[in-house]
Amino acid sequence: MQFRNNAALEFLGSRRSHPPKLLQQPAPDRDQVTQLLTLAARVPDHGKLEPWRFIVLSRETLDSLAPIVRQQVLESGQDQAAAAKAEAAFTSPLIVAVVFSPVESPKVPEWEQFLSAGAVCLGLVNAALASGWGAAWLTGFAALNPDFGRKYLELAEHERIAGLIHIGTRGEAPPERPRPDIAERTVWL
Repeated sequence: MQFRNNAALEFLGSRRSHPPKLLQQPAPDRDQVTQLLTLAARVPDHGKLEPWRFIVLSRETLDSLAPIVRQQVLESGQDQAAAAKAEAAFTSPLIVAVVFSPVESPKVPEWEQFLSAGAVCLGLVNAALASGWGAAWLTGFAALNPDFGRKYLELAEHERIAGLIHIGTRGEAPPERPRPDIAERTVWL
């Protein structure tokens, strides 16, 4: 095919997320993060609504939020193990919160706007990986608890976190995981 991009196909065929516990310092700097966000924003966006935005959480901010997340998990009735796991998620060198911020539209339903925000999450992970960083898309307590987002990340009432994108220097390579059996997951009509 005339427009085939073998390098892109090879990347997509071998890409894999890097768990946050394997990420190391340094994190990308402000200019590098801006470039990654610019690439991530090149997603399907019916109506050009841009129903998402970014919050970049620096190491200093993550250090201040980690004990708060831990306490919030305990106050929600979860056990010490869940609290420790939530706190440990904030040890990444840098996290970008992709915020789903739906826009009132008579033509574009909210679920379609949410898909656009999800595409931004994957686009950011792929941009980071293609740039040589390690990255992963997670959610967890901080993303799923609307009160935490409103109080500590200044989310508006109508917003929620689509994903927390962890980015840093790659450590050891993560193990390959089993991939889906496409024949089992596909119906041809």
